[in-house]
Amino acid sequence: MFTKETYVSRRERLKKQVESGVLVLLGNEQSSMNYKDNWYPFRQDSTFLYFFGIDRAGLVAVIDVDADTEIIFGDELTPDDIVWMGPQKSIQEQASEVGVSSTQPLASLDSFFQAVLAKNRQIHFLPPYRPENLLKLSTWLQASPASIKSGVSVPLIKAIVAQRSIKTQEEVVEMEKAINTTGMMLKIAAHLAKAGMTEAELAGQLQAIAISAGGNLAFPTILTVNGQILHNHYSPTQLQEGQLVLVDCGAATSMHYSGDMTRTFPVSQTFTARQKEMFDVVLTAYEQAVGMLKPGVKYKDVHLQACAALVDGLKQFGLMKGDSLEAVAQGAHALFFPCGLGHMLGLDTHDMEDLGEEYVGYAEDQKKSTQFGLKSLRLARALEPGFVLTVEPGLYFNPDLINLWAGKKMHADFINYDKVAGYKDFGGIRIEEDFLITPEGSRLLGNHVPRNMEAFRSSPV
Repeated sequence: MFTKETYVSRRERLKKQVESGVLVLLGNEQSSMNYKDNWYPFRQDSTFLYFFGIDRAGLVAVIDVDADTEIIFGDELTPDDIVWMGPQKSIQEQASEVGVSSTQPLASLDSFFQAVLAKNRQIHFLPPYRPENLLKLSTWLQASPASIKSGVSVPLIKAIVAQRSIKTQEEVVEMEKAINTTGMMLKIAAHLAKAGMTEAELAGQLQAIAISAGGNLAFPTILTVNGQILHNHYSPTQLQEGQLVLVDCGAATSMHYSGDMTRTFPVSQTFTARQKEMFDVVLTAYEQAVGMLKPGVKYKDVHLQACAALVDGLKQFGLMKGDSLEAVAQGAHALFFPCGLGHMLGLDTHDMEDLGEEYVGYAEDQKKSTQFGLKSLRLARALEPGFVLTVEPGLYFNPDLINLWAGKKMHADFINYDKVAGYKDFGGIRIEEDFLITPEGSRLLGNHVPRNMEAFRSSPV
């Protein structure tokens, strides 16, 4: 937890931005896996954490902007709870630690909202991404679930995005802890990987590192020899000589700030000539993208430049042809790079994605593309000092997509399908790192992790 002053300051700024009404920030509940008392690991709502810092299930926070009051609603532990969980701080104690003086039991929420509704006051709430929170809001606000979904507060969303997008120094310090743990996970993965080991065995080693660092995984580890599938999680598949291993992983600290990095390396001690060629194409795209990072530059332009660099590289080896910029403009590159270059990073791996990508990653004068590949770009807006984001170009040779496009002769002016057919068994390559935008440009976050893990694999961790 940060200092009391941090959370008080954040809420004061929020009240000034929204100006009037009642702000409702829902924490999360415990969620059962397969019977009531067998819970998934608890994860508090990130916006609740940002403004109130209490990592505890079953809380709701209300800020009355007009009355300048703040209340945390929640139920204290019963003796039965204490038997199973041990003694815990009271809600009042935890609230006091973040500068909130008033707490009430959850049962008080019904009468609280009845009074607010009776006065026809404006109630601001965020998009509920968990069904139980949708039903709570529906009950309290006396509205159907459908109207709740359409009635979220855009002013509240914009105010929160404006704050959370700019990372403070204390947040950056916390994020670098997560990123350094993530870097160690990648180093261990490259060091341990060998033929005969399963993806799951290797992924298990990485989760142990995340937990032993005091947090856990920020997201389920992507670890696969089928890197052509963008988010292919680990499986019982055995690693084999000649294959590439793509590892996209992230540790989260105890405060839930995330890291997110990717490396791709050969199961064998060295790349094949073809693997090294494609790796170098991705590395060049990565370097060109990083070179553009600075305030005022639209991340969409960084993405498009990386795409053009990928096309340039593929042309060298006969897989693509024609004008690179025109190929990108028409979306021909998306056969090999059908996704975006990166996203915001913070308390969430895809930071604030629950609030709406159009508010987090796009300016008001920008519209998301409907073009295949480009429509998956999560971040397009102009960069600002304090943004933390990922840069993650890649090449993905998906045989199903290749067959589909080849059958339709899509973008045949730019793609040499006869040549591409020989890469259907290639897999995929991605390089990903995390950057802070500074007033002067950008800074790579975390300790150095070799981008080319080939030589590193045979050296000590």
